[in-house]
Amino acid sequence: MQLTGFDYQRVPVADGVALNVAVAGSGSPVVLLHGFPQTHLMWRHVAADLAADHTVLCPDLRGYGDSDKPDGTDPRTYSKRTMAADVVALARAFGHDRFALAGHDRGALVAIRAGLDHPETITHLASLDVLPTLDMWDVLHGANAAVAFHLYLMAQPPGLPETLIGATPDAFFGHFLDAWSGPGDALPADVRAEYLRASREAVPSIVADYRASATIDVEHDTADREAGNRLRMPVTVLQQDWGAALGYDAEAVWRAWAGDLDHRTVTSGHFMAEQGPAEVIKALRELLTRTTG
Repeated sequence: MQLTGFDYQRVPVADGVALNVAVAGSGSPVVLLHGFPQTHLMWRHVAADLAADHTVLCPDLRGYGDSDKPDGTDPRTYSKRTMAADVVALARAFGHDRFALAGHDRGALVAIRAGLDHPETITHLASLDVLPTLDMWDVLHGANAAVAFHLYLMAQPPGLPETLIGATPDAFFGHFLDAWSGPGDALPADVRAEYLRASREAVPSIVADYRASATIDVEHDTADREAGNRLRMPVTVLQQDWGAALGYDAEAVWRAWAGDLDHRTVTSGHFMAEQGPAEVIKALRELLTRTTG
């Protein structure tokens, strides 16, 4: 499946790695990064709107969709630092040295790392329904951590997670597509089928991405926290009310990472760009008008 009205290219971003990317529009650039277990198709509503007056790039992250899936034996291969460097290289391939960046779920973790590593490149940053890696692990404890069982499963050493998930990939990935989408038609049958197809073909790389978040990504985030490194650009966070469910102050968590912060609790479910695209579009358009104070 493809985004209507978008052109598709495969763009080399690193040695042996090219990303599948959909491109449309003109004007100031915006890059949109998808989450798990999805592809760039999750932005179909939002991207079409933004392309009316922005250049919009929607890639599949490395290891996902129709982008390349390098071997993940080296933990650096799927570190968010490496994946963020992919995104910067992608934008530069289209002539954009500075751009706005929005990410959902796994894509938001990549966006956060891009903002920390490339502060002069990322002009605006939006995070949809995720916490920075260190805080994610901090707030998950006790019985409440059961909602994130997949984080712990895919954090295990190579072998077991890939075998278990690979044995019944549609059941595994379909569980999240169904549980996180809720009632309604946010995920039409053809879109759901495409997400399953893409995930089925990417089990080792998806596991490697998650394993990195329990290892090397923690190291990188810890170093930033200890150094006092923060996001310098305007930041918008859209999040379900995780704080009420897990017993923490979500806005305070984000405030430690971003001074120029607009934190919003949304009513749509996890797949908010598909379940509540109007709310996401409004928030992103407001973000893009903000200037650094």
